[in-house]
Amino acid sequence: MDQDYTDFMSRVKKRTGIDLALYKEAQMKRRIISLYEKKGFRTFQEFYQAMDKDMELLGEFLDRITINVSEFYRNAKRWEVLEKKILPELLKTRRTLKVWSAACSSGEEPYTLAMILSTYLPLSQIKVVATDIDQNIITKAKIGLYAERSLQEVPPAIKAQYFTKEGSFYKISDQIKRTVTFRQQNLLADPFVDKYDLIVCRNVLIYFTEEAKQHVYKKFSDALTPGGIFFVGSTEQIFNPQSYGFETADTFFYRKR
Repeated sequence: MDQDYTDFMSRVKKRTGIDLALYKEAQMKRRIISLYEKKGFRTFQEFYQAMDKDMELLGEFLDRITINVSEFYRNAKRWEVLEKKILPELLKTRRTLKVWSAACSSGEEPYTLAMILSTYLPLSQIKVVATDIDQNIITKAKIGLYAERSLQEVPPAIKAQYFTKEGSFYKISDQIKRTVTFRQQNLLADPFVDKYDLIVCRNVLIYFTEEAKQHVYKKFSDALTPGGIFFVGSTEQIFNPQSYGFETADTFFYRKR
């Protein structure tokens, strides 16, 4: 491994917490070199020095190294059902809510949850647990810097309230960041120890085998309080919810009986 890249990896880890050694080296180097050459740099060292001073360049780097398929308010109509129907029902019997965003990717989903919850609760009372198997993507989520395309569905008032523009990127506010606790977790292998009122796990279970899905549905059901809600992605309808102790609360929303 050449020294220029080794030093670059070490500096990036110190600056962002992201460990590039966890990615396939040849693939990652190609990705970064194509970005820095496009920007007019000749070495990893030159690129790092510029990136260290320029938040927008850092944002472009983070965007390049992580394959980002997530976005805020993804499938906005479903989030509207959560905000207008599901949350008011949950809050009829609960003063506050324990919320989990499972397989949270780069943070758009748990931050969306916190912003929607802020309609009903003061930020000091909002606590969202966010988990993912990938430590690097969690570190990116904690930085909270997003390309404009991730914000396409964010309502303008929310965008103005909770984001600041950094070049062509947007940084999420510290007050929203403070409501979310990130941690690493493997949904298949790790136990679910807490009980939640709302669990959101979207656009992940489609990648699991039927057997694995059944195993995880059971674990999610056990991790919900009675009357709690499980919110899945738009291609992940559960066809036999009763076998996991669920009933349908709305399309893609399941209530623990």
